[in-house]
Amino acid sequence: MLNYAVIDESKIDFVEIAPAAELPTGERLFVDLGEKPIVIFNIAGQLFAIGDVCTHDDGPLGDGTLEGHNIVCPRHGAEFDVRTGQAVQMPAVVDIPAYPVQVRDGNIFVGIPK
Repeated sequence: MLNYAVIDESKIDFVEIAPAAELPTGERLFVDLGEKPIVIFNIAGQLFAIGDVCTHDDGPLGDGTLEGHNIVCPRHGAEFDVRTGQAVQMPAVVDIPAYPVQVRDGNIFVGIPK
């Protein structure tokens, strides 16, 4: 699990995604960074990015319902914390990737491991 408080930026490439204005509070944005499908959430003005693949059955996760900071997989109900990627509800037992997000000069950047 990624601890955003101690990010070693020498091991991460930040990729520019979109203007922050394109992701208002309560919305989500789907992007593909290479082979990585990612969904970015704006929850009460805070941005979070996770892998858009459920570890239970490889189904799409980003279309699920948000309950607080948890995303509920629309296929089988597994839940993950979008802040950390931690699996918090079965049937998933394996965490999903969580990526650091920054806003610089009005643009969203997502950190991808090198």
